Amino acid sequence: MTLLRSEINDLPLIHRGKVRETYQVDEETLLLVATDRLSAFDVVFDQPIPDKGRVLTRLSAWWFRELADLGPSHFLSDDPARLPAAATGPDLDGRVMLVRRAQRIDAECVVRGYLAGSGWAEYQRGGTVVGHRLPEGLREADELPEPIFTPSTKAEVGHDENITREQLAGLVGAELAAELEERSLALYRAGAERAARVGLILADTKFEFGWIDGRVALIDEVLTPDSSRFWDASLYEPGSSPPSFDKQYVRDFVSASGWNKEPPAPALPDDVIAGTRKRYVTAYERLTGERWRGAETSA
Repeated sequence: MTLLRSEINDLPLIHRGKVRETYQVDEETLLLVATDRLSAFDVVFDQPIPDKGRVLTRLSAWWFRELADLGPSHFLSDDPARLPAAATGPDLDGRVMLVRRAQRIDAECVVRGYLAGSGWAEYQRGGTVVGHRLPEGLREADELPEPIFTPSTKAEVGHDENITREQLAGLVGAELAAELEERSLALYRAGAERAARVGLILADTKFEFGWIDGRVALIDEVLTPDSSRFWDASLYEPGSSPPSFDKQYVRDFVSASGWNKEPPAPALPDDVIAGTRKRYVTAYERLTGERWRGAETSA
C-alpha cells in the first residue's frame, strides 16, 4: 500500500511538506508522517515510490538511536503503542514517529566526503565547492582530503541555494554556525563509519537542526536515501558517478530525459519506480542489518 497524502482527522495538520506531513499531538509533541512522495531537484513527482515512507521513518528512527550520544534530537518514539489512536492503521503502519516540537534553524547542513553531484559540477568550473578550495586534479567521485561542511538555504518552495560558512554565520550568528558545522561533521563521520562496516560509502548527506529547551537538536530525517548519497564500496571507482542507493537513480533518468527541473515533473516508468524502491530497501537492510518486512512490522 502506498501513501501519497495522509489524512488524520482527529489531529491538527500544521505542515504538509514535500515528503512529510506534520500533525500536532499537544503543545510539545508532533507526529511526523512520511509519505511515499518523491522529490527530486526540489520538485515533487505525481507517482509514489512503494515503501519509501516506511524506509525513511524506520531508518531515521534507527539512526536517531544509534547517534544519541552525539547530541540531542527531537526523536521520541516510533513504537505503535505510544502513538495516538488516530495515527494507527494499515496506511500509516511503519511510517509515523513522535517527536518534540522544535524551532527550526533555517539552514540545510550539508557534509560532503566525496566529490559528486553539484559539488563536482562546481569544482569543474573553478576548483572550489561552496567556498572550499580543493586540490587540483580531482576526479568525479574522488574522496576529499577531509569531509567539508557546505550549508545551503532552506527553501519551502523552489530550490535551496548553497551558501558559504561565512554566509551562514551572517544568517544565524558565528557561534551557532560553528556549532552546526561541528555537529554535522561529527554525525557524518559516525554515519560514514557505520556505512563502511557494511560495505557502503556515505558520499554526502544533509542534516537539519532546531532549538529544543535552549539546545540545538537534530531534527527531520537522518542519513536516509532521501537525504544522503550511498555507494556500494565494492563497485566504487573514481572517475564516474558510482551506482547509488538513493534517488540519484531518478535524478539520472529525468536529467537524461531533457527535463528542465521545473514543475511539472515527468512521469516515471515502472522500472524506474521499482528500481528506486529496491535501492531504498537495500540501503535500509545493509545499514541496519535487518531484513525488510514491509508494512506488517513496525521497527
